[in-house]
Amino acid sequence: MLTISELTKQFGPKTAVDNISFHVEKPAMIGIIGRSGAGKSTVLRMLNCLSDATSGSIRFNSQEITELSRNHRRAWQSQCAMIFQQFNLVPRMDVVSNVLHGTLNSRSTLATVFNLFPKRDIHRAIDILDRLGIAEHATKRADALSGGQQQRVAIARALMQDPQIILADEPIASLDPMNAQIVMDALRRIHEEDGRMVIANLHTLDTARRYCDRVIGMRDGRIVFDGTPDQLTTGVARDIYGAGADFSEAATSTQIETLDRTGPKETVPA
Repeated sequence: MLTISELTKQFGPKTAVDNISFHVEKPAMIGIIGRSGAGKSTVLRMLNCLSDATSGSIRFNSQEITELSRNHRRAWQSQCAMIFQQFNLVPRMDVVSNVLHGTLNSRSTLATVFNLFPKRDIHRAIDILDRLGIAEHATKRADALSGGQQQRVAIARALMQDPQIILADEPIASLDPMNAQIVMDALRRIHEEDGRMVIANLHTLDTARRYCDRVIGMRDGRIVFDGTPDQLTTGVARDIYGAGADFSEAATSTQIETLDRTGPKETVPA
């Protein structure tokens, strides 16, 4: 289904992603974990064609993604939706219009300029918002919502594309624990109910263990772990976050956030 082969991304002399390979046979929920600068976001940006690979291959079914032309990239981005940490909504636009913008890649330029949407798309957008528990906010400006609600609007916008893959780049990094759980529950439910592949960059071991079928650990641009949540032991975590990391097997979010942002210098209590 999805095959990454010897994928590399260089920014000048710096190698952000270093010759990584993995294969996904069927839709799954996959977490990519690692410290800041490990290459997690760069992998997702290459998958979504927001950044070109320096070398290597990304193949989805029979399609070679790294060789797509500009026009074909837009079609691929409709099938491979992206959710960002900072939501990337239009703050002054109402919620339902933000969701409808998920159809832009499949609409004409004229319709886009004049913000013209078919009634069936409007009804579908509201249905998706209802599924995510925020239909009552459809007419509000996006910037009037909480961070967790805005992230659910971003998820709804992605679902408007009817994608086969959803890429979530640190989708809960800026959210409080309650909203983080709501967002992760929504992504897991979308995977299970819709049969969509979800690939999420995550900061924390406990989130990866709780929600993901498979976890990929990255360090310095390389994959250092690829396995099930049950295999994500303390020793493996130290391989991912650094040999100096000092945390228990049931590592807390606070501990891993600190390791991810500052390096493995000290243990922070829960």
